[in-house]
Amino acid sequence: MARPKPETFDKHKTVAENRRARFDYQIEEKFEAGLALQGTEVKALRAGEASIAESYAEVRDGEVWLINANIPEYSHGNRLNHEPRRPRKLLLHGREINKLFGAVERKGMTLVPLSVYFNKTGRAKVELALAKGKQAHDKRASIKERDWKRDKARIMRDRA
Repeated sequence: MARPKPETFDKHKTVAENRRARFDYQIEEKFEAGLALQGTEVKALRAGEASIAESYAEVRDGEVWLINANIPEYSHGNRLNHEPRRPRKLLLHGREINKLFGAVERKGMTLVPLSVYFNKTGRAKVELALAKGKQAHDKRASIKERDWKRDKARIMRDRA
């Protein structure tokens, strides 16, 4: 029997984070996926240069691809440098890919990358979320809740 996956992933060094995704989408489930990268992409990531703000993932031909993620060219790279916005293959188990494909096709959900990081073994990973888009009233409720938490913390700090 397979070991259950931990709730949180072993994030050692976060390279890029998509903070807007948690506001725009209702996160249903999270997955950890490996990234198929070229040599200069790894060096650029280790230098902390990446952006996943406008990126998304899609299932194509039984594989998951990260689209529109920007890893800029490595500054000390030569003519063999990589293309900054090329589609990158995400490495997932077959069962996970089937689950993602079914959710995207049937339920109309979206695959959103939340962060790119290096784990404890030094491998580049992507935290991928299966998410549903929020409506405008849901976003207003999120803002209201966030403001109330901030005010509550301020009141408790002043009383103590």
